[in-house]
Amino acid sequence: MRDTYKTIAKETTETLFKDKGSKFYARAFPIKNPDEVSPIIDALKKKYPKANHHCYAWKIGPGENNYRANDDGEPNHSAGDPILGQINSNELSDVLVVVTRIFGGTKLGVSGLINAYKESSALAIEQATIITRTITSQVKIDFEYAQMSQVMRYIEEQGLTMALQDFTASCSITIDVPLNNVEKVVKDINQMYPIKAKALED
Repeated sequence: MRDTYKTIAKETTETLFKDKGSKFYARAFPIKNPDEVSPIIDALKKKYPKANHHCYAWKIGPGENNYRANDDGEPNHSAGDPILGQINSNELSDVLVVVTRIFGGTKLGVSGLINAYKESSALAIEQATIITRTITSQVKIDFEYAQMSQVMRYIEEQGLTMALQDFTASCSITIDVPLNNVEKVVKDINQMYPIKAKALED
């Protein structure tokens, strides 16, 4: 399983693609949850009151199953799918791409629409700063004060990040570990008797 994925660092600047008088304004947005989509679309509807369509696609998470493509009144599969195709060809996740169309008076036909939405979304993604994120899982370490320096040294040497700390009656630290490295980290720490580590369920 991959423990990294690509996404965009921030919302892109607007791009414009024209074909036979129709204008296609495109922009890419970083998102973490499908609930973020509707407010973005609503804002674009206010910005472009004369627009006929706000077509979009999004993909969330590193897997291949959490996505949606929306044609918003254009012929089936002529808008959302080409946008999603550009997201997939750039191997992006946690991203929404919206293409707003203002009709120019001349119909483009299905093939023309597919090309226009493909090119528009490609232009938007070209504007993006693409970054790589690491998928992590959490490991909880339980120990006594006497083992504090040993635990902290291991965390530092491995370049791991602390998520939670609890230094009350005994000590526990929860760390973020790259997904593919969880088994090794748990094994390493459990060899430091009497320190104990376990992977937490997501």
